[in-house]
Amino acid sequence: MNAWPDQTITKLFNITHPIIQAPMAGANGSAMAMAVIKAGGLGSLPCAMLSADQIKAEVLKIRTEVKGSLNLNFFCHTNPVNTQEKEDRWKKQLLPYYQEFGIDPLASVPSPQRRPFNEEMCDLMLELKPEVISFHFGLPDKKLMQKLQGIHLIASATTVEEARYLADHGCHAIIAQGFEAGGHRGMFLSKDIATQVGTMALVPQIVDAVSLPVIASGGISDARGIAAAFMLGASAVQLGTAYLFTPEATISAVHRKALQEAKDDNTTLTNVFSGKPARGFINRMTREQGPMSSLAPEFPLAGSALAPLRAQTEPKGSGDFMSMWSGQAAGLCLEMSAKEMTKKLATEALLKLC
Repeated sequence: MNAWPDQTITKLFNITHPIIQAPMAGANGSAMAMAVIKAGGLGSLPCAMLSADQIKAEVLKIRTEVKGSLNLNFFCHTNPVNTQEKEDRWKKQLLPYYQEFGIDPLASVPSPQRRPFNEEMCDLMLELKPEVISFHFGLPDKKLMQKLQGIHLIASATTVEEARYLADHGCHAIIAQGFEAGGHRGMFLSKDIATQVGTMALVPQIVDAVSLPVIASGGISDARGIAAAFMLGASAVQLGTAYLFTPEATISAVHRKALQEAKDDNTTLTNVFSGKPARGFINRMTREQGPMSSLAPEFPLAGSALAPLRAQTEPKGSGDFMSMWSGQAAGLCLEMSAKEMTKKLATEALLKLC
């Protein structure tokens, strides 16, 4: 097989192919990460919804079964305070749905499980020593970043300004997350989604603005997208939606069906499921309450009040009240194992680049 034209990331992370499986909280675990590692890419484990013991167990499973580099991913949001009034307003807004499905509006709802990176997680990383740690929604504070020196640190930027910030605050590579990407926007210096930039425009501008290697993400689902990213100056790519089509993805049957029927124009950026902008399939909730709602509580609180509605409707095959994250290029994806997909993407992309 020919060599990649830019080997900065493969050498930095000690991987064969500059293909990173996006960490997708709630949608992948150790099985997907291991499959990608076996194929020579960088497997990722999302940790924001896991306890320290769960992270340890997953990492032990990975280290026992495969040899290769691993990325552990964390959120860097700030938990909101004094939220009860806004949560009550949100629940009142959803009251007609509760009544429609015969749900007690006074019943307790589950607490969100997304945790920001903290001192406990930092100490755990020093114990587990992953090759790569990635952050979303900015970076942890300076003292935690300093403690992590010796581990490759990367984070998502959705603008050139965010990329410069990450470069100035201890990152070793930048994930350029284009507007097309599925799931949560990594934006942290702005809340205005109208200013978000597409991958084609974002990647070369970040490449020109920082001296660090750039990882292209957003709307990349096949070999053509990978080759295009390298032509724009990227040193690697990160794919999320493509891996949702694999059997290793831990998504629901309803979400999988939506992906199989995906079109280029049936996703939207919405905050109604979590409180932060994220790209997912248009459904009843986004049509009637969003896609962006000023009533939605701050991340990660908005989804709690929707849990009883999802519990009522998902078993009946409805995705009306659940987040189903997807990028805009889902229509280009193929169903196969994560290992097979990684190898296929690498082989076909190299043929186009070399």
